[in-house]
Amino acid sequence: KGDTIGFFSPSTPATSFAIKRFNRAKAFLQSQGYKLKAGSLTGKSDHYRSGSIKQRVEELNELIRDPEVRCIMSTIGGMVSNSMLPYVDYEVLKKDPKIIIGYSDVTALLFGIYSQTGIVTYYGPALVASFGELGYFLQQTYQYFNRVIAEPSYPYTIKNPKYWTDEYVDWQTQTTEKSRVRNRLVTLNSGKAKGRLIAGNLNTFAGIFGSPFMPEIKQGDILLVEDSFKDAATVERSFSHLKLTGILDKVSGLVIGKHEQFDDQGTERKHYDILMEIIGEPKIPILAEYDCSHTHPMITLPIGSFVELDADAQQLTIMSV
Repeated sequence: KGDTIGFFSPSTPATSFAIKRFNRAKAFLQSQGYKLKAGSLTGKSDHYRSGSIKQRVEELNELIRDPEVRCIMSTIGGMVSNSMLPYVDYEVLKKDPKIIIGYSDVTALLFGIYSQTGIVTYYGPALVASFGELGYFLQQTYQYFNRVIAEPSYPYTIKNPKYWTDEYVDWQTQTTEKSRVRNRLVTLNSGKAKGRLIAGNLNTFAGIFGSPFMPEIKQGDILLVEDSFKDAATVERSFSHLKLTGILDKVSGLVIGKHEQFDDQGTERKHYDILMEIIGEPKIPILAEYDCSHTHPMITLPIGSFVELDADAQQLTIMSV
């Protein structure tokens, strides 16, 4: 605490349209003792994105090159973070490593930075989307963030939250906490596994797969994937992609995040039911409905860390980073 968090908008221009939520998020982090530095595209919009590819890369690289900035946090996700990957200043990051955190479409940057530098990145909250929330869900997300980012100590067995939500509320009119739903994780296949954690947004994989910015999934890795607002057909295609590329044959464990507002297209199936159809007879531990996803609260996880998955106890333990 007391350090500077720089925030940037690599895709959707949330700081230009979700102004109340943006201001609420800034005030919250400042109240926790952090200094904030706004990226150069704060408050700006270029239709579906915050700025041109060049402008977005310059915003990120300015924060990377600023020695006072110790954590770089995205404001939200979107669709086009992958276009920035060839131009990120990886060499400066190698010399002065920083915490890079975000989720959803920002998976592309988290994976790209990890694969190009070996620096652990963090699948976790984004400024506007996460810290602009209210009540229980805000406090829980912050506690997970604080435990992993500000006060890291390992091994750390992550305690699952008692409640979660994917209730849709307009960001500009929200004034109260979202409704709470009793939490329930699902063990799809029992067992334990240890390995390197690769965690990210499944839909974003397609935009970087086969490139040098996609970390190679190695034998024994533990994979966490999550998605948001997709329908059953899209989910089947995405999970099948993991099968066809051989990823599902390499990993020693799978963690499936909650799916915000999943559209079952009348099938009355969960997103993880589709996965199990694709896998067939699983031989590895699989835990579903994990709270590192687009839902609230959000657990912070280090990409590239060594973890243990216990599907029977429904727990994930970060062993080392």
